[in-house]
Amino acid sequence: MERILVISDIHGELEKWESLLRKVNYNHEKDQLILLGDYVDRGPASRGVLEKVMELHEKGAIVLMGNHDHMMIKSFEQDPVFIERWFRNGAQKTLISYGHAAGEQERGPESLELTPLLEKHVSFLRGLDCYYETEDYIFVHGGVHPTTPLPETDPYTLMWIRNEFHNGYKGEKTVVFGHTPTENLHGKHDVYFGENNIIGIDGGAVFGGQLNCLELPSKKIYSV
Repeated sequence: MERILVISDIHGELEKWESLLRKVNYNHEKDQLILLGDYVDRGPASRGVLEKVMELHEKGAIVLMGNHDHMMIKSFEQDPVFIERWFRNGAQKTLISYGHAAGEQERGPESLELTPLLEKHVSFLRGLDCYYETEDYIFVHGGVHPTTPLPETDPYTLMWIRNEFHNGYKGEKTVVFGHTPTENLHGKHDVYFGENNIIGIDGGAVFGGQLNCLELPSKKIYSV
């Protein structure tokens, strides 16, 4: 592959994502696309984003799980704790995109009906890995634990960790991550290059920021 292209935290923003893929001139035969999770919630087109994610996965894209995808999985496994948490974090927009009646509720029901299409999409999400590693890079949604070997780390930590990773990572491999909007890391939506070998790419697109793509090994940035 000529380039690695990394995108994270699409959050139902299908139009921005398609515009970004055009901007980078993505070619699945020449480029390795890596998606770092959080395809759903808050934005208007979670269903459309997941359909495109599945399509690109079939063409070779590496697709990782984010914490919002994890909340969706656990909610349709009828876990009431996660249903409540999911509804506090944008579930309604996702459910509306599927025409699901629960999307009209402010607070989550005790259980959620799993339609055939949702079952297909949730099953796909359930099969995703939480990290991808190369000789030079670790790709992950939230981050890595500073002292726990990667294969031994709880997947929940890889999707949800923030400050402990941002401030404590001292590994040799560069970690590329999403999850935490870069505005929270350096006050702007641009890609964050930490001094401790970490690169944050979540530009907060669904919060009025921007959707970023990191090109490797050049470290060129594209944004929409």
